[in-house]
Formats: sequence, structure tokens, C-alpha cells
Amino acid sequence: MTMASPPVTELTDRARDIFRAVVDAYVDSGMPVGSKTLALATGLNLSPASIRSVMQELEERGLLASPHTSAGRIPTERGLRLFVDGMMQALEPSEDERAAIESRVAGGGPVEEALAATTAALSGLSSCAGLVMVPKRELTLRSIGFVPLSAGQAMAVLVAEDGTVENRVIDLPEGMNPSALVEAGNYMTATLTGLTLAEARRRVARDRAVSERALDSVARTLVERGLAVWSEDNDRRPVLIVRGQGRLIDAAAAADLDRVRDLLDDLEGKQEIASLLDSARAGDATRIFIGAENKLFALSGSSVIARPFRGPGGRVVGVVGVIGPTRLNYARVVPMVDFTAATLARLMG
Repeated sequence: MTMASPPVTELTDRARDIFRAVVDAYVDSGMPVGSKTLALATGLNLSPASIRSVMQELEERGLLASPHTSAGRIPTERGLRLFVDGMMQALEPSEDERAAIESRVAGGGPVEEALAATTAALSGLSSCAGLVMVPKRELTLRSIGFVPLSAGQAMAVLVAEDGTVENRVIDLPEGMNPSALVEAGNYMTATLTGLTLAEARRRVARDRAVSERALDSVARTLVERGLAVWSEDNDRRPVLIVRGQGRLIDAAAAADLDRVRDLLDDLEGKQEIASLLDSARAGDATRIFIGAENKLFALSGSSVIARPFRGPGGRVVGVVGVIGPTRLNYARVVPMVDFTAATLARLMG
């Protein structure tokens, strides 16, 4: 459990200025920052000794840390949280950056291609990996039937309202009468047409007493098994597009290849990343997950910036964002993610 950051108001003006200078230098270079560097490269008008004294105080507060390989300091995850929540001054995307994102959205073609292209553009502009999570496609049922394949298996054929047809092979109950296939298909088509898979499962569960009278036990088992197979498969649909993983390996990251390897492993576990993005769907605000604040990134020390985007009727239809090292440039990237979310909302509108 991470310790809460102290309020910004607890820091003196001098401490705030030095802390901001450390964060700015660190996100720019990825390297520890020393007092001499700050004295020479900033307008603090303080001696290295004075800066060093304040940096020591900030370290004692848990906002800075001293890597064992250097005398310089870096912001801790706790310090980055303080910076993001209380000190960051957002830098709006430039006209060129806005044009680059909008041109990808307006490129035409299927929505999935526009999403992938937009994510690639966001990755290139942020020097992070771009992420977009789109909703699981909710199938609305038009009809369902079962075709026997062998004594133990049948093919369940689902026709959706949009005309798509999907087939699934299911195992049959032992000793089943072939008429149960017809009975189950007729019941599902008559009762579940116009419902999504989730709604259909709820309807069958709610009307179980009715279905027990309308169906024999074998046919009822087929209904439940068919819906379960489709629903499970639907839950596993690819919902996450990731572009630009190679941008995570920069000159600064080369000195910490274990962290990069852990981060790339995180990206391979798309279901975990999708679950994290799903938690950002609520509300309108951009969510920022820094390092070990989320257990998924405890090893790789990564950050995610994510924002939901909406479609017709204001309904949330996806989440867009970036993933990168905790030292990413939050002031620049957060507005860029916000702008991309707004652009995708227009695409979906």
C-alpha cells in the first residue's frame, strides 16, 4: 500500500521550485539529476549546496530518491503523483500534433483501422506505446439453431440482427434425443430474439421456471450450454489495440532492460491491461496510473494515461491512452490523450 503524497501546500516555494526542476529534468533525460546540474541549467539562482539541502529534505519526505548508481536524484512514484495532481501545467497539443491525430481518424476505412491508425499516431507523438480499448461487440440475436455433427457434438449456429453468422461446436448431453436440438433452437429463437447474449442469459436464468415447463431437461441444458459458449467466446474477443511498443526502448531505457522486458511482458498480457483500462471507463476525467499504484506495473515501473471516449447518446464506447515508463512527460501527454479521446468521440458520433 503506497503512502499518500503530502499536500503541495506543505512545501515551501523554494522546495516546490526545486522539485519541479528535478521532475522536468528527469522526464526530459531519464537520468538522475544533481544539484550542480540544477544550479547551472535553471533559473533558481541558488548555490549547489542550497539546492542539495532542499533535495535532501524532499528525499526525506519520500518525494525524491537516490539511485545507488548515482549521486543525483529522481522523483519517486509518490513524488510523481504529487506533481501530476498538484503542480503540473498542461501543454496543449500543437497544431501539427492535432492535425496528425485528426488525419488518422479521417483516413476512411473500417472503424478498427481508424482506431489502429490513431493509436499509432498517438504513440509516435508521445514516444510511448499507444493503447485503445474498444467495446466487445454485443451480438443481438436474430435466430439460433443446432446442427448435429456426431453422437456427442453439434454445431450451434447463431444469426445476429446485423446479418452476421457465427458457428460454435458444443458438446451434447449424453444420450440426447435428436428432437431436443430442434426444441432448444425453436425455444431460443422464439424467446431470445432481439436480445444481446448477456440479456439472453439473464432472461433464461430469470425465466427458469417457465423454461422448465416449456423444455425438457436436455433441451434446457442445450440452451444454457449454447449461450455459455458464445458468451465465453465473446468475453475473450480482442478488445485492445497496442501500437508503438518499440518506442518504449529508448536510450535511457537501454540502461534498464529488465524494466523494459517486464513492461513488454505486461503488454503481452492484454487481458490485464484491458481490465486496467476498463476501470478508466467511469466518468469523463483522464485517469493516470503511476507505477506500483497498480499491482500490474509493480515490476516494470510503468505509467498509463487513459481517457474514455463516447459515441451516440453519450455512451462510453472505448478508452484511449498511452503506456510508458513512469518518467513520461505527463504535462505534454495528458492533453494529447484528451484530444485523441475527443477526436475518436467525433468518429464514433
